[in-house]
Amino acid sequence: MKSPNTAAWLIAAILFPLAAQAATVQVTVLGRDGKPLADAVVIVEPASGAKPASPTPVSAVINQQKMQFVPGTSVLPVGSKVTFTNLDTWEHHVRGMPAGLASLNPGTQPGFELRLDGKAEGKDPASAEVTLAKAGAMQLGCHLHGSMRGFIFVADSPWTLLTDANGVATLQGVPEGAAKVRVVHADQLLEGAPVAVNITPVTALSVPTQVQPRRRRP
Repeated sequence: MKSPNTAAWLIAAILFPLAAQAATVQVTVLGRDGKPLADAVVIVEPASGAKPASPTPVSAVINQQKMQFVPGTSVLPVGSKVTFTNLDTWEHHVRGMPAGLASLNPGTQPGFELRLDGKAEGKDPASAEVTLAKAGAMQLGCHLHGSMRGFIFVADSPWTLLTDANGVATLQGVPEGAAKVRVVHADQLLEGAPVAVNITPVTALSVPTQVQPRRRRP
């Protein structure tokens, strides 16, 4: 005859077989100066290779306003549609290309080029739509204004999140066990080495980087 403790353990194992497999992971990303790094993309990759279905595509808007891309950094699922809108009164271009050294690899996703007229008084602003068909990091720019830079990370996993103003990204539903944490930022040319971590039900870690973010216009 099983003891009460054994019976309780068996019931728990039957009723809650997945409870211990879904963890919360809090990652604090630090810049080269040791301060929290906002707008860093955090990706958690289970060592088992487990990956659920890609997140559902969304529709997003990125504005060109006051010589900036707004928002400056976005994380969007594969298949999402992005509408670029020029709110300035002068012409802009939108140049999208693989970020960093990936731009030198002929096997990476192709870029795109858009031209948007300046906003005329009393008329709707010029806009154009792009579908993000392939996962990866993309740098945004403008042919006419070299200081304009933006960044899109196209994600094929739900365990991908942007850090907040305090440099923190909290990811839910991550499988427990061995994993790697990657950090991608618009102001890095080379991605740093991934950090190995053992995911437990509640995991918190800090990831230092060599990123020195550039100042954006107010």
